[in-house]
Amino acid sequence: MNKFKKYSMVPMLAAAVLLTGCEKEEEEVPEEEHDHEVITNVHLIFTNVDDPSDVVEVEAEDHDGEGVEELEILDTINLDASKTYDLTFEILNAHDDHDYDDNDCDGIDDEDDHDDEAEDIGAEIADEADEHQLFFGFTNNIFTNPEGDGNIDDASHDVVYNDLDSKGNPLGLNTSWTTSGAYEGGKFRVILMHQPGIKTASSSSKDGDADFDLEFVININSLPIVAIGISAGLE
Repeated sequence: MNKFKKYSMVPMLAAAVLLTGCEKEEEEVPEEEHDHEVITNVHLIFTNVDDPSDVVEVEAEDHDGEGVEELEILDTINLDASKTYDLTFEILNAHDDHDYDDNDCDGIDDEDDHDDEAEDIGAEIADEADEHQLFFGFTNNIFTNPEGDGNIDDASHDVVYNDLDSKGNPLGLNTSWTTSGAYEGGKFRVILMHQPGIKTASSSSKDGDADFDLEFVININSLPIVAIGISAGLE
């Protein structure tokens, strides 16, 4: 009698497995861990604080996302001498498969599973400000503020940060730069460090992992000379 009862439960158990199999399969899929943000486009946007219409934008782009290619510098930074610029960033994952899921139980590729818009990684970095910091390095004294050569080699060196995390430590998505005299062929390097659990007031570019490390060529252009002439007509 007991033996019969045990066997009679087999079909019921099999049906339960079939009904819940899809749910179990979803539960058993481990969440993918990312040590780094997936970044395909980095825009540096320099805006003249005295003339907001004067904007200089440069870009680095990674054509294959998580593939073997790295971010490629596409532009040279060209700023005018003796001007102050606010530097902001647009940081994106422009690959349209970042939000794609083809493991739906219905077996149908839904159009809603694809996100054709770029993912705003900059917004995520701002939300996780306690885990990130941008560090900057540049040709010595190419700026009058900050002076020096940046804080990549020495975190105590000056950079004018306009944004802070919840603990009052610098982030770097908004910084200020005052150019010096004319200079050609300088270097401007920016590193985004991912520092979960280790970012402090004294953490450096050697702490954590780099989400990107970019070095641009920068030129400081002398201001055009406006000649005021008085012409006299001769009869």
